[in-house]
Parts: sequence; structure tokens; C-alpha cells
Amino acid sequence: MPGDRRLLQMGVIVGAHGLRGHVTVRSFAGTAADLTAYGPLRDRRGDTRFSLTLVGKTRGLLIACLDGVRDRDAALALKGTELFLRREDLPPPEAEEFYYADLIGLAVEDRCGTPLGKVAAVGSHGAGDLLTVRRPGGGDLLLPFTRAAVPVVDLAGGRLIADPPAEGPMPPKPQKR
Repeated sequence: MPGDRRLLQMGVIVGAHGLRGHVTVRSFAGTAADLTAYGPLRDRRGDTRFSLTLVGKTRGLLIACLDGVRDRDAALALKGTELFLRREDLPPPEAEEFYYADLIGLAVEDRCGTPLGKVAAVGSHGAGDLLTVRRPGGGDLLLPFTRAAVPVVDLAGGRLIADPPAEGPMPPKPQKR
């Protein structure tokens, strides 16, 4: 259900691991291992439930076994399966915390009310979260999701107020003596 706010994507099965039916999973949870902390995961429609047991890690991915999956072929057949949780199974975000799914689709305006676009994606890149804002005329604006760059998040109003960094060449870094 694209756009269904009742489900939040928590991960995706990216392949098989070994011969006994284990799968590798990319977790989108704040802490990777919390993927299974809130109960059974579901497919995109919410119909199929998956009970995962985490058994290890490899190259930034989780290794899990699933009920009923006993061999490599069955595990490979699940490759690409997106894993979701029902929103009501998750704790509400604390103040100044947001689920990525709640940000996607929000209108983005500058401080003067000029439309900059809509949030198309949110990514976590180690140094911080980054919003991909699809501009009305085409192209993307990458916006750090910081209080300085996004001082206002108005979920009820369906918008973000942004103060994007100036575009153009980066100034040289100051040198130490």
C-alpha cells in the first residue's frame, strides 16, 4: 500500500545466507537489531506475517531465520521482500523525533514561504540524516536534517520550513598553523 501511513518499513530481505534457509536483512530501525523488538513484521499489504529470529550479522546486514523457511531456495525466493510494522506496534516518537515515513511527502518551503519542493526520501549517512527534496521544476535538493537547516517541522500542516545552505562552491577550509 504505497502511502499507507499505518505501516512503517523496518527492513528488506536482501538475500540468502548459507544453505539452511537463513536470510540477510537490511534493517531500517534506529538500532539495526531492534528490527524484531516490536513484534512480527508484515509484508507491504499487511497480510503476511513474518516471525524473524536474529542469529548474526554480516557486512552491515542482519542474518535471520524465518519460521517455515528451511533451505536456500526458499530464502532466495524472499529476496526483495519489504518488512513492515504497524504504526500502533511502535512507541510514539519523543519530542523532536520523527519517523522517516512521516517526513516523506511533506512540502518544503523557505522562511519566506517560497516552495522548494517535497520530501522524496530520507537517508541516514553516518554524519546525519539527509532529506532529498524533489524540486518543482525538476532536480533534487539535498538538505541536512538538522535544526539549523530545517528549523520547523509542522507535521499537522504537512510542511517543513527550511533554511538550506547556500548553493555554489564550498569555501576553502581554514588551515591550522
